[in-house]
Amino acid sequence: MIDLALDRVERLLAALGHPERALPPVVHLAGTNGKGSTQATLRAMAEAAGQRVHAYTSPHLVRFSERIRVAGRIIDDAALTTLLEECEARNGGAPITFFEITTAAAFLAFARTPADLCLLETGLGGRVDATNVLERPALTVITALSLDHQAFLGETLAAIAAEKAGILKAGVPCVCAAQPPEAMAVIEARAQALQVPLYRQDRDWSVCETETGLLFTHRDERLALPPSALTGPHQVQNAGLAVMAARLLGLPAAALARGLRQVQWPARLQRLRHGPLAALLRPDQELWLDGGHNPAAGEALADFIRRTWSDRPVRAVVGMLNTKDSQGFLLPLARHLAEARTVTIPHEANSLEAGAVAATARAAGLKAHPAASVAEAAAQLAQAPGPARLLICGSLYLAGHVLAENG
Repeated sequence: MIDLALDRVERLLAALGHPERALPPVVHLAGTNGKGSTQATLRAMAEAAGQRVHAYTSPHLVRFSERIRVAGRIIDDAALTTLLEECEARNGGAPITFFEITTAAAFLAFARTPADLCLLETGLGGRVDATNVLERPALTVITALSLDHQAFLGETLAAIAAEKAGILKAGVPCVCAAQPPEAMAVIEARAQALQVPLYRQDRDWSVCETETGLLFTHRDERLALPPSALTGPHQVQNAGLAVMAARLLGLPAAALARGLRQVQWPARLQRLRHGPLAALLRPDQELWLDGGHNPAAGEALADFIRRTWSDRPVRAVVGMLNTKDSQGFLLPLARHLAEARTVTIPHEANSLEAGAVAATARAAGLKAHPAASVAEAAAQLAQAPGPARLLICGSLYLAGHVLAENG
C-alpha cells in the first residue's frame, strides 16, 4: 500500500541523527516522464567534470541496489542490508513504508560517504514524497508532466502539477520542462509564491536538434553539443534539462559534451544485441527494449517510430500493469506497429493478463495475440519474413524481467 505523508520518514530521520542534513549539494527531480534519463544525463556530466556523485532513483530493473549509487557506484548488497537493519532498529517497530525506510537508508549511505553532488529522484509525486524532506536543495528540476498515478496524485494535470511543484523551495532555482498550459500555470504560481527563480524551457532556455547534435541556448549563451547517447526525440528535452541544470551548477561546457556522449540508462530505447532473446532473431532483425508505460510514453515511442524506424516493419511484445492506462499507451502506437504479441509480466501481481492487453490492442486497431512468455512472443514475431524491428515495451517491470532473463 502507498501511504503518502512525511511524518513517518521525518521521525525516522530524526532518530537517525538527520542524515538528510549532511548531504552534499542536492538536485531534487520530480516529473512524470524523463526523471531517470535527466538524472542519468546530469550524473554523466558531473562525473565527466571529475565530481563524485550520489544518486537515488526508482524503480530498479534487475537488482534493488540499482536504486542507490554511492559516489558513482551501485551500493553493495551487504552494505545496503546493514543500513536497512539500522533503520529498522531505529524505527522501533513504528509504522513506516518500504519506500520511506529505503530513502532513509539511502540518506545514511550518502551522508557517510564524501561526494560533490547528490541527485534525488522522487518516487511518486513530490509534495509528500519521502525524498521531500530537504530544507534547501541546491536546485530542483521538474520534467515533463502527464497523467499517471491519478489515484494518488489527482485526475487532472493541474492537480498533478501541484503535487510535483511541492518540491519547490523558497529561493531555490528550478529548471522546468515545457508543460501543458494548465500544468505550467500551477508551477508558475507556486514559484512566484516562494520567489523561486524559474528556468522555463522555451522561455528562459531552449534546446533543439541540429545536423551534428544539439543546440542549447540560454540568454546570450549558445552551446553546440553532441547528440545524447540515449535514443529518441524525447531525449532532446531531457538533455536540455540536464544541460540547464549543469550550467546552474557551474559545470564546464566540455564536461557537458562528454556526459552526453557517455550517458547510459537501461531500458530506454535500448538495443539488445546479445543474449537468448536476441539469438531468436535473424541477422536482418533488431531487438529493442523500452520501459515506457503511460500515454505520454506511448506518444513518444510512436513519434520515434514514425521519424526513425519507417524503413522496416516494427512488431511489439507488450506487457503492462493493471495500474496503468493501457489503452492510452497503445492507441498512439497502434498505427505504427505491424502486429503485437502480449504477455503477462512474470512474478508481478499487478500485471494485466496477456489476453486483456491483447483485447485492448485490438480495440486500438492493432493485430495482437497473447503469448505464454516473452521468448515465445519473440520467436513467433521473428518468423515473419523480411527485415524488421522487434520492440519489447509497456512496463519497467517487464523491462527488468527481460534484462534479467537476457543476461
